[in-house]
Amino acid sequence: MAKTKTAPYDVADYLTTPEDCAAYLDACIEESDGDAAFIAKALGDVARAKGMTNVARDTGLSRESLYKALSGDRSPDFATILKVMQALGIKLHAAAA
Repeated sequence: MAKTKTAPYDVADYLTTPEDCAAYLDACIEESDGDAAFIAKALGDVARAKGMTNVARDTGLSRESLYKALSGDRSPDFATILKVMQALGIKLHAAAA
């Protein structure tokens, strides 16, 4: 019986354009069902795709604190979310439900 080989999958490898990043975040927000940690994890995926060191420099936060805040293990404060979104060049929009 032949064994199937698999390779690790990292969504950050596929978030190469601003449009990809925005579409990914929109989809994650839609699927999150209000889970802030899930959305933070998705934002962390985009940050990793852009380079966490660069994002840390642009936000004024340490790389370690960004990894912790955007790990999905906890819900970061809104100020951190806004700083990261600004560093990534992503705008937050509101729409009627």
